[in-house]
Amino acid sequence: MIYRLLALNIDGTLLQSNGKLHRSTKDAIGYVLDKGIYVTLVTSRSFPSASKVAKALKIPSMLVTHRGAYIGNTVDKQLQVKRISEDVTYDLVRLLEGFECQIRVQHERFSLINKTKTNHNLLAKTVFSSGEPVLYAHQFVDSISESLAKQRIAPPKIEVKFEHPEDLKDATEAISRMFTEIEMFVAGPLGLEFVPTGASKVNGLIYLGECLGISRKEMVVIGADIDDIPMIEAAGLGVAMGNAPVAVKQAADWITRSQNEQGVAYMVKEHFRKQHPISFLRKMNIIK
Repeated sequence: MIYRLLALNIDGTLLQSNGKLHRSTKDAIGYVLDKGIYVTLVTSRSFPSASKVAKALKIPSMLVTHRGAYIGNTVDKQLQVKRISEDVTYDLVRLLEGFECQIRVQHERFSLINKTKTNHNLLAKTVFSSGEPVLYAHQFVDSISESLAKQRIAPPKIEVKFEHPEDLKDATEAISRMFTEIEMFVAGPLGLEFVPTGASKVNGLIYLGECLGISRKEMVVIGADIDDIPMIEAAGLGVAMGNAPVAVKQAADWITRSQNEQGVAYMVKEHFRKQHPISFLRKMNIIK
């Protein structure tokens, strides 16, 4: 099989557990790009955060970010954007403000965050470990709903981290009953993330492939998170990282080494070294 697209998650896949890119990973991505393979990142991270990683890897492609809600090359060049409506954003934030939690309304140009103090120092964990560029503005406010009343926002994604497990449970039940316009994902032990209904990593990747004229069977996907499973199963070759949960490994066609053992570099060299450059394959009329 000839593969024309390589899709990679960032956390748990490209990055080591220390949050850094290994030199061999950078070299491997360069090797694949030189062969004419379209390389994209598919991540729950915001576009600014993903584009920072893409820049380090010298990936010029469209990126699938915000859990598939935002696909673009720059904030001014968007292929597709799905947004949570202004009214739903406001109503959801109002509901969440009834719990002890940190809320982050995540736009592609900035994030709006409520000022809060928690026993787990969630504010620092959420904001300062996000890997976003310095120029990405974090606006801290006392009340997000009051800010939204003055300036409406329709973001691709909203994040929330709760202080107490019982609040997480109550909020999950309430939101499931009240909102049909959003998809809800578990994000860590006390976190939830929301995107517009229909947005997901796999849907974003498939849409990108359709725009590029690349079928699912021509895709290689490498991931490590539970929400990577649908796109791992949809791809022609689905690969799980060695550090991935058992469910992800069971869904995959192939399991590579862990993130700290340069699993991406190992997989790329094992599979793509056998494939001729796309330009050569076109010249020989093997592919169009």
